[in-house]
Amino acid sequence: MRIAVVARHSLTAALDTLVALENWLGSRHLDVVWTSEAAALMPPGERTIIDREDIARDTDLVVVLGGDGTLLAAAQIIARSGRDVPILGVNFGSLGFLTEITRPELFSSLEAVIDRRVEHDDRMLLWGTVGSRSHVALNDIVITRMALSRMVELDVTVGDQFVMSVRSDGLIIASPTGSTAYNLSAGGPIVHPGVDALLLTPIAPHTLTNRPVVIPVSSTIVIHPLRNSGHQDVFVTFDGQVGHPLSPDHYVRVTRATQSLRLVRPTARSYYEVLREKLKWAER
Repeated sequence: MRIAVVARHSLTAALDTLVALENWLGSRHLDVVWTSEAAALMPPGERTIIDREDIARDTDLVVVLGGDGTLLAAAQIIARSGRDVPILGVNFGSLGFLTEITRPELFSSLEAVIDRRVEHDDRMLLWGTVGSRSHVALNDIVITRMALSRMVELDVTVGDQFVMSVRSDGLIIASPTGSTAYNLSAGGPIVHPGVDALLLTPIAPHTLTNRPVVIPVSSTIVIHPLRNSGHQDVFVTFDGQVGHPLSPDHYVRVTRATQSLRLVRPTARSYYEVLREKLKWAER
């Protein structure tokens, strides 16, 4: 088994865990590669160091130490590689819906992976196209106004049917995995990751009746900025990791990606337990 270790840049809190992880993996004679960011956090030593873009190359598992943002960045790299490499996310962030495993659970979780006693969650990915550029997203694709700009006006179609004109601060197209991220902050619904659906959630809509919509995962969504709405500074982002300005001549096309992402689930915690733990859901 070849394992790639990823850590958030300047995550000094992970030093002790990284050193213990190196010793644990070394005692089991596993082949380990470290991203330059992870290696920079550790004491000097002989290690195989790789660029972060190479974490999916010839690896069987990616261990991510950080928050959900670190995992989202790793997910994009794995998706671009076309390889089916599972991710084990260890939470060093503040919430950690995706990096669900706690630090005390790290080594028991790795032991379960090595012994093949784990299950995997296959998470849907979104595929978004803007002009000649295409990107994947695990959580969401967001169209929003840029700093100091006015509200945005967008036309939304699903398949060949017109859905709505949105006058708002922006629009979120979310997967079920992303339903507990920006979508939830914007008033969208929580959707179980096992549900095949896409979510359309306006951000601060200027019409009270403009509410989130859940649509079939087989849908093709196309969003056009309105040409007659005056000057708009509109930006589209993919999981908050990469983004592009959106000119009136461009549109955003979103579908379900052909590949999915595998998250290691070594514990018996259910999705509902995670909701209760992270959000205090249904407790107050």
